[in-house]
Amino acid sequence: MADISNIVKSIQNIMRTDTGVDGDAQRISQLVWMLFLKVFDTKEEEFELEDPNYTSPIPERLRWRNWATDDEGMTGEELIDFINNDLFPTLKELDITTGNPYAPLIKGMFEDAYNYMKSGTLLRQVINKLEEIHFDNLGERHLFNDMYEQILKDLQSAGNAGEYYTPRAVTEFIVRMVDPKLGETVFDPACGTGGFLVSSIDHIMKTGVKTAEDKKTLERTIHGIEKKQLPYMLAMTNLILHDIERPNIRHDNSLSRPLKDITPDERVDCIVANPPFGGTEEPGIENNFPASYRTRETADLFLLLFIQMLKPRGRAGIVLPDGTLFGDGVTARIKEKLLTECNLHTIVRLPNGIFAPYTDINTNLLFFTKGEPTKEIWYYEQPLPEGYKKYTKTKPVRIRDFDELTAWWNDRSENERAWKVDIETIKANNFNLDIKNPHKVEEEEELTTAEIIDRIEASMSRSVQLLEEIRSEVCNG
Repeated sequence: MADISNIVKSIQNIMRTDTGVDGDAQRISQLVWMLFLKVFDTKEEEFELEDPNYTSPIPERLRWRNWATDDEGMTGEELIDFINNDLFPTLKELDITTGNPYAPLIKGMFEDAYNYMKSGTLLRQVINKLEEIHFDNLGERHLFNDMYEQILKDLQSAGNAGEYYTPRAVTEFIVRMVDPKLGETVFDPACGTGGFLVSSIDHIMKTGVKTAEDKKTLERTIHGIEKKQLPYMLAMTNLILHDIERPNIRHDNSLSRPLKDITPDERVDCIVANPPFGGTEEPGIENNFPASYRTRETADLFLLLFIQMLKPRGRAGIVLPDGTLFGDGVTARIKEKLLTECNLHTIVRLPNGIFAPYTDINTNLLFFTKGEPTKEIWYYEQPLPEGYKKYTKTKPVRIRDFDELTAWWNDRSENERAWKVDIETIKANNFNLDIKNPHKVEEEEELTTAEIIDRIEASMSRSVQLLEEIRSEVCNG
């Protein structure tokens, strides 16, 4: 069985000697389009076995098997010319009117993809390395997760990797608690590389998929949207390797559509998500939201979207930063809407370093059900494992760290880590949800530099929002 980590490192090292590839982000983007073509070719072998009349959406000369698998095949200038002047232009302009269900998928994958490598000799070496992995072997297919996490580790130095990645233990825990069933629609509108969707697929496969028809139902009911090309490509590849033949993932910005245009038919049963936070959306995006809720803070806008997208009795498990919990102004109005329209029954306060090394911002897990107002909120302060001061890159969170919380979940009582707060207390406190553990002796709070910056940014964001509100009232008055 191939050592996935070593193969990825070898590929990255080969790419580092190519003059056309600049930095980790380009190296990973380069690797991902090749990885996708190889994975799709493996799936096509399965399709051909199942259906002798199967027709590939990719022209024969461009299929991975016909130009990549011969380790002494095309190389040098011939290979670069083929990639730049035949493969990419053809796949970017693939005809999607033929009725082939896979044509839009291929075109979507290549619309914003690029070949950065300039040396055809080095490119051949990379392709030959990729050929050491055999995705038709079930064991190696499962190792894609290792490859995928290795790629994400390499993305750290490329910046913004935290936008793409939620630790697998967190996605698994959230999905277990939301407990999506076969036939229920599961949606992640900021799906990154597909972690929540894959955890949902695995969860439903274990509990509800018995027949080929069940499998089709599962495939039809898992949905995602991702704004950025690189994580989108990784998510598509990830789902295909998890036997979702035609992933329902759209390359788009979930916030770019007016909230009022979402129809009841589009609403979903379950939302599991870690929306981008700490950033602001592009100008004009806030105009897709009602005037009283307009802000450019991404996490707040996504919270509004979640509320709108859930069906009555729909369930959500999401990650949000402390800034949303203690935010006032527009953020407080959004929380009031959440608590009025949904039962926010549980907030899990996560310990430091869960998202290390991407961010040190304090985060929380929020679980809510739409269709009934909140009467009380249970809080649970998730502890660090014994002996840990914080999670780190080398000591990441594990699913077993949530065992005690899982045991408490269905048999709730107050203890040193759990407490509940009634809605009247929250209303009286202007919907501040940043409520400390009352059972804990208050120590003098020591903030990290990142936490101080986070609080300053949140305060500045609220000040800007307040000025905008005043300006709007003056202009409209």
